[in-house]
Formats: sequence, C-alpha cells, structure tokens
Amino acid sequence: MIAPVTHILALTTVVRTRLLPAPGRIIAKVGQKVASTDVVGDAIVGRKHIIVDFAQQLDQPPKKAATFLKVKKGQKVSHGEVMGATSGLFPREVEAPAEGRVVAIGGGKLVLETGGVSYEMVAGIPGVISDVMADRGVVIRATGAVIQGVYGNGRLETGVMVSLFEKPDDVLSASSIDVNLRGSIVIAGHVDNPAVIKSAAELPLRGMILASITPNVLSAVAQAPFPVLITDGFGRRPMNTAAFKLLTTNVKREVTLNAEIYDRQNGTRPEVFITLPISQEPAEARSMETFAPGQTVRVCYLARPSAIGTLVQLRPGLSVLPSGLKAPAAEIRLETGEQVLVPLTNLEVLG
Repeated sequence: MIAPVTHILALTTVVRTRLLPAPGRIIAKVGQKVASTDVVGDAIVGRKHIIVDFAQQLDQPPKKAATFLKVKKGQKVSHGEVMGATSGLFPREVEAPAEGRVVAIGGGKLVLETGGVSYEMVAGIPGVISDVMADRGVVIRATGAVIQGVYGNGRLETGVMVSLFEKPDDVLSASSIDVNLRGSIVIAGHVDNPAVIKSAAELPLRGMILASITPNVLSAVAQAPFPVLITDGFGRRPMNTAAFKLLTTNVKREVTLNAEIYDRQNGTRPEVFITLPISQEPAEARSMETFAPGQTVRVCYLARPSAIGTLVQLRPGLSVLPSGLKAPAAEIRLETGEQVLVPLTNLEVLG
C-alpha cells in the first residue's frame, strides 16, 4: 500500500517545482542561486475575452464586413476606439467595448482579450535552479532541514526562529507575545484564542509555526498578514516529537517559512526549510513510500494525537479493529513502548 509521507528531516536534499498559473516569462536561469523570496517568473493572469460581432454591428455579411475592419490580429485597442466602419448615407461603426488586444478574427466576429493583473512567482525555497520549463516554471534543488505541516495560510517569509514553548503540549497565550519578538518567526504549541494571532499581527511577527489550533482561531490565522503553519492539525494536539526536536534544536537560525496551501493533487505542502552547511549533498527526500517494517510513522487519529512510533509488522489481509470494523492494519510500537494495532489509513510515514 502506498503510504502518505511527511518530511521531517534533519538533513536532506529537496527538489521543488514552481509553476506559473498561466503561460508567462521565466526570469531565472539554470545554475542560478536564488533566495526564497526571489522572483523567478511572472505572468498576466485573470484575463477575460469579449466576442464582438462586428458583422452584425456593421449590418454586413461576414466576408464583406471583414473589409471594413481597421484592426488586425495582435493589435492593441483602447476603450471606445473605432475598430471598423462603413461609409455611405447611413454609416455604421464598431467600437471597442474595453481596452484590450485583438486575439482572433473570423466569421464576422473578433475576440478581444481584456483585463489581467501581473503575477510574480517567487522561488519559495533558497536553492539552485536545476531546470527551467519555458514559459511555465522552474525546478529548484536545495539542501537543509525540512519540516512539513498539515495547514498553511498561503504566505511566505524568512526570519530568525525563536521558541516560545518548552513542551510539545504547551498552550500559547497572548501575554507571551511581547515587543522582543518583533520581526521573528515564532515556534509554539497550541493556540485556542484568536487574540494570540491579533497580538502577533500588531507587533508584527514575521511568522508562526504552531502545533495546533482550535477551529475558532482558523479565521484569524487565514487573515494573518504573516505566514502561519500548523504542524499537527486542529483541536488540542501536541506537536509531534520529531518536529518539536528538530525545530527547537535550530532556534536562532534563519529559516524560510513557506505556508503554502496543502494540495495533494499539485504536490504542494506548507513547510519550514532551514539551510545548513554541507560537505556532501545528502540523498533526496522521497515523495512516496510503501509501508514496511522499521519505518518511523505517525498515528493520525484523535485517540492518539501526534503519536509517533515504529512499524513493527504489517498484518496480512484484514484485521478486526477495536471498533469491530475490518481493515488493513499494522502493529506499531509507540515511543512510550506500548504496542498498538492501527489501520493503515491512519498512518503516515515520517522521513
């Protein structure tokens, strides 16, 4: 069975593909070093298309109407500009309904492309451009530590990481957010009050890495002006020990917090990346695994939030669970030493 993988790695090589939302221009070149906030490509997005029936407006058959046009394919026009006109006793005109560019002409009609805003694509991770896809995107290769989360609010920032908790299940209060933290990326435990996010925005912080939040905090997180990454989910959940150890042992380092939206289909996921010095490039982090004995796994259900253990044995066929349901399952030895039976659908590989 293919296993979902969450990367929590102290040193690895990651490869990230960044794609423009529409064909555009790639600025970066192969071999170029980039910072996480460097612009590597841009495009015009949000364009609209207007079909203008100039034959009808000129009251002419399509073939004849084309002879009265004053514009060509690819030509830019301004709002109200005359694009075609007839002469005679009762002349008719065709005006551009908006500013735009003529992208097609045929059959007595033309298509006017209008609107659009400039979109700049940033690298999202500090590394080296290893490949360029003309007009579409880039591939970036980087080495360091990576910690992936389960939720991000879609923002990106870099900064020095500061810890505000001692234990994975600590709760962060608004009173803990003081002026000394201004400009920092804070790592902390659980947040159950929107006032914490409000206080962080007023400083402001550069970002927050949290273990979990309650649902009433989600709106504040989504609207926060800085990136927020959740490592373990919603409800009262402690930070998993793997992420806790890796983050707290790297405090005072500059990190990239890319809280991009989690999208399984596109392969994007919120993550923290810490650039580290290396003498030899480590192996690439694998994006897919199959369940196998010896793997470090995280148990993903409310009865054991954020529990981590080792996969001891895959049970053959279907196993009867405590609920009475039957499902493919594995025996897991938790960090506490307890051995439990867990359905494979509630497991993910850490690595």
